Amino acid sequence: MSKKVLYLSTDADDTNSFRREFEDDFEVQSFDNPSHLLSWLSKGEPFDAIIFSSVNPASQLGLNLVRVIRKDMEVQKPVFWVTGYKVSPSLQTVLLKGGVSDIFERSSLREKLLTRLRFFSLQVEKPDSESKRTAPVYRTHVGKRIFDIVVASLALLCLSPLFLIVALLIKLESKGPVFYYSYRVGTGYRIFKFWKFRSMRQNADQLLNSIKELNQYQSSSGTTYTLRSTLCETCAAAGTGCQNQLVDKKGQMICEKEFQYARKLQDGSAFIKIANDPRVTRIGTFIRNTSIDELPQLYNVLRGDMSIVGNRPLPLYEAEKITTDQFAARFIAPAGITGLWQVSKRGKSDMSEDERKALDIEYAQTCSLGKDLQIILKTVPALFQKENV
Repeated sequence: MSKKVLYLSTDADDTNSFRREFEDDFEVQSFDNPSHLLSWLSKGEPFDAIIFSSVNPASQLGLNLVRVIRKDMEVQKPVFWVTGYKVSPSLQTVLLKGGVSDIFERSSLREKLLTRLRFFSLQVEKPDSESKRTAPVYRTHVGKRIFDIVVASLALLCLSPLFLIVALLIKLESKGPVFYYSYRVGTGYRIFKFWKFRSMRQNADQLLNSIKELNQYQSSSGTTYTLRSTLCETCAAAGTGCQNQLVDKKGQMICEKEFQYARKLQDGSAFIKIANDPRVTRIGTFIRNTSIDELPQLYNVLRGDMSIVGNRPLPLYEAEKITTDQFAARFIAPAGITGLWQVSKRGKSDMSEDERKALDIEYAQTCSLGKDLQIILKTVPALFQKENV
């Protein structure tokens, strides 16, 4: 019986190219939408592998979808990731721990994919005890998890009177719920509900686009950019032409490195932090400057979404911009209420986006229980910021 591969790609040309390349090797069932793929999987029909292509790991089509397939639908078949660029070691680690079976570059796909499919076919013949092993996932160190549960439980108990006072003040000043949640991306790109005391007006999310020019991390170059050249500076200096070319919508050959640089400036900063945010209420200003608004995240700690100390979980629109290079390493560390960034440079207007990324990566590479204790001791003075951010 011939093999059947499920292929998910948002690019029709990419799907057609893949189908032509492997039409003699196996049957290709293609999908351009994750909901269609999930619907097909729910029918329980047989297949041999799932392949993701042209998919961003932090987007809705990314690792979150892999987790649904692995955990909720209990799919044991291999899930492969196909990319058009070289994946950094840190991002490879995140993908593999998230449930991806293997990662292939498009340029060397054929031989590697067929080899891996043959390998997984042999695994099917092994006993059920081996074939039912699930993909590895990130696990917090036992000592750190115990510490988190004890600290979060004691803190919630002791701070319950403060919770009641803050809740009353929020309700008296403005309409809306006391608590606010948004979806954040944490350890290994896992998406969860992130809880805070509401410090803004009810329609704050709808007003974000109108005040993005106030972003503390905004590039001085503005939000529009055109290609400087079809070659980047490195290619031009080498004098041998571009070794990694792309074709734009007009059919023009451009350097991939130059294109990525232009797109980064066009998309704007990865982080968004508004100085003197006009959406914040009066009580919101106070609880933000004292970080009281963060206290409901103790509930996230008890749930296991976060740790007391770690890198801040990012909104989806921020996380999506830092997944394809060395900055992906910051997602290997636990997501935390406080962290190295908060005690080092939080609230300083001269902090650049790259500095914040560097602090996140530094913690991911050096985190330990001893370092966590040092950060906790430095957190209290850092709570009272000098600037309204």
